[in-house]
Amino acid sequence: MTLQPFSLSVAGTPVAGLRSAETGGTRVLALHGWLDNAASFVPLAAQLPELELVAIDLPGHGHSAHLPPGTQYNTPGAICHVLDVADALGWDRFVLLGHSMGAGIASLTAAAAPERVERLIAIEALGGLRGPENETAQRLREHVRAARALPTRKLRVFPDLIAPIRARMMANQLSEPCARLLVERGVTPVDGGYSWCSDQRLMLPTAMRLSEAQIDDLLAAIDCPTQVIYATPAQSYYPEPLRSERIGLLRDGRLAVFPGTHHLHMEHPQVVGDVIRRFLAE
Repeated sequence: MTLQPFSLSVAGTPVAGLRSAETGGTRVLALHGWLDNAASFVPLAAQLPELELVAIDLPGHGHSAHLPPGTQYNTPGAICHVLDVADALGWDRFVLLGHSMGAGIASLTAAAAPERVERLIAIEALGGLRGPENETAQRLREHVRAARALPTRKLRVFPDLIAPIRARMMANQLSEPCARLLVERGVTPVDGGYSWCSDQRLMLPTAMRLSEAQIDDLLAAIDCPTQVIYATPAQSYYPEPLRSERIGLLRDGRLAVFPGTHHLHMEHPQVVGDVIRRFLAE
């Protein structure tokens, strides 16, 4: 399957993405990870030609618009945005596919709007990152301090794409072709070269995080069949046994684990595609 660029308007705001040319298959809305974009799903889409796959650039990422000044990037807003996109597509019920941050948003959307989500596929995250209660005040202070200093920060300019591609390869253990996919959709031409086109506010420390008990309650509220896919070894910020224990909270969950890195859906699309195909055929 080859994904084609598309755009639509959601509440008067431009949303961009990539979608399959064919319609009529299982409707799947794909949500990428933090500072990634819709190109994250290009390798996987080639393995799943039978799907009607729509991969969006989440707000502030890729070619989608940034949120207006004074507006916060937060989880409730992201959930409502996903449902607004589905409305704009004319989709009443659909499958949610998410990677990393996108998997966190997808799983919480399934908990918040069970009547809309038929099935959930979560890659390398489930329920979002936790925040210990005793770090709440310090986290909020760091967010406020960084947010107020943001207007003085200058965008970094790269003379060509070599440096940002290398940066993504090093930061995420990505191969050059996968890093290039993300970078080419994640930069914008400026005087002197290129800059990241993602909203700088996405780099701010998260103001508030859910506690583990709150995440547990949300995961237990997911009604739909859920396929979780993890790479091994686990990421340091989402370690074992925590990440596997969360599977047990799902009413109808299953787990697949493969050797790989955080972007295993890009680096090993055939393996991940096989799991998704079997899950959707159940």
